Amino acid sequence: MPLFIAAIVLALSAIPCCLSIWPIPRSLDSGNQILKLSGLFDISINFTNPPQDLLDAVTRTKYSIQTDQLERLIVGRGLSDSTAFGSAKTLRTLMLALEQSASTAQPIATEAIVALDARDEGYSLSVPLDGSAGVVSANTTLGLLRGLSTFEQLWYTYDGTIYTNYAPLTIVNDSPAYAYRGFMLDTARNFFSVSDVKRTLDAMYLVKKDLLSLSGSPIRLSQINTFHWHITDSQSWPIQVVQFPELAQAGAYSTNQSYTPGDIQDVVTYAGERGIDVLVEIDTPGHTAIIGASHPEYVACYLSDWITFASEPPAGQLRLADASVTNFTAAVLAAVAETLPSTMFSTGGDELDTACYAADGPTQMMLNESGRTLFEALDIFTSATHGALHALGKTAVVWEEMVLEYNTTTLRNDTIVMVWISSDDAAAVVQRGYRIVHAPSNYFYLDCGAGDPIGNDPTGNSWCDPFKTWQESYTFNPLANISSAQVSLVLGGEQLLWTEQSGPENLDSIVWPRAASSAEVFWTGDTLPDGFDRVGNISEALPRLHDVRYRMVQRGIKAIRLQPEWCALRPQVCDG
Repeated sequence: MPLFIAAIVLALSAIPCCLSIWPIPRSLDSGNQILKLSGLFDISINFTNPPQDLLDAVTRTKYSIQTDQLERLIVGRGLSDSTAFGSAKTLRTLMLALEQSASTAQPIATEAIVALDARDEGYSLSVPLDGSAGVVSANTTLGLLRGLSTFEQLWYTYDGTIYTNYAPLTIVNDSPAYAYRGFMLDTARNFFSVSDVKRTLDAMYLVKKDLLSLSGSPIRLSQINTFHWHITDSQSWPIQVVQFPELAQAGAYSTNQSYTPGDIQDVVTYAGERGIDVLVEIDTPGHTAIIGASHPEYVACYLSDWITFASEPPAGQLRLADASVTNFTAAVLAAVAETLPSTMFSTGGDELDTACYAADGPTQMMLNESGRTLFEALDIFTSATHGALHALGKTAVVWEEMVLEYNTTTLRNDTIVMVWISSDDAAAVVQRGYRIVHAPSNYFYLDCGAGDPIGNDPTGNSWCDPFKTWQESYTFNPLANISSAQVSLVLGGEQLLWTEQSGPENLDSIVWPRAASSAEVFWTGDTLPDGFDRVGNISEALPRLHDVRYRMVQRGIKAIRLQPEWCALRPQVCDG
């Protein structure tokens, strides 16, 4: 390279750049010196009998660091860094230290499903400049996993040398601001194979989501710890329930488009090994038209005019005033929930169409005979179905209408409420004393702006336009209109993909890297380590999100670009 060109490259690469970690730790002190990784680098564990899933995580981390081959996102892609390789020290060892007694070491999968208010994901990390051993310390194996995920993001490759330019680095007691950090995938409107679900789980883990790429190598993003699996809806019933085989036999799109009990356990195990809890949702009593394919007597307005009786086709919802339907639903929910380790289970409860019930003869007859109103019947239905879950030690999760529209009086105080219609509704839910998960359509719906699935709409616009950019979701304030006395009721939040117009083909691109934005919102909170407010600090976040996206692509994830590469290599030059 001519000397004058090399000088230009070196000058441009000196433009200040942000630390690549996503989400940014809540406590961070980093330098800007080069530290190389030894070709004999290894990760040791300072306690006996470590659980197998921690050993597997160590193996994945070493593999990812060696195979990522990501060049730093600066002009010259690391050329300026290489001038310091000759004098740089070399890191040979990272030690994992469990601060509690070794006899208390639990598998990561066990720690990942501990109740939200008791879950411990905190860790500390030190990477010295002098080449002495780095250390990740934590109280739990789940915390060690989070520390490994952060450590993995520090490394780049240039001309065969693996190195970091952030030495020395110290993170002290990094832990999430919010316990619930999720992603929801709807696998009922369109089917996603187990491999698609696993690939998504792997992406969640890169953020400290772990994401398995198409090539089979894991990626780490930024701390998404809950996979909300919206597994059934009016369009299909893909989950095979041993006690009720007729549901999937009649309700799956095909015999090849259903999840066996073994598939479910495979996903749950895979997620648990990556520190991810699986929250399954079977939406009731609405969004249940598909049950009519096997039990038409249980479903009101089954395949009636959907424009009159549903928000989208097909029409149909459970006859909630019928005791036999209530008993059936409770039994189905229990049959699924008893196979799942999570302490949470969602029964949905959104978008009940009251016009459907008003027009349904059997429902009106039962209401008249009992002297109950529709919502009084819903109270009984909820008490029975949630009671079946409570008997299994599960905490019920519902959508916001159960509290704000239906005034369901039989909800227990420990019920978790997902706020989806608008972020403005969060304050009203916590005012009633319920814990919430933020899932507002005006910030976190990934399908918005992608078009309308309704066939005769000449505009083709979605109901929740416009497109929800990563910048929009990143600016979300979890505590807006929440009083200091109510802060403890805010558990966290999630981004969601409803799949009317999505399938395996566009799963990666419609979700990533946008869904990483909320991972930082709910891990880091409102204040960045430098003291600046996170909310609105897009300029600081963008270079780090570029880094996440490029790492994903290195591992086969088809994440969309955020800017022209010219801008990605010149942090903040394109801010405007």
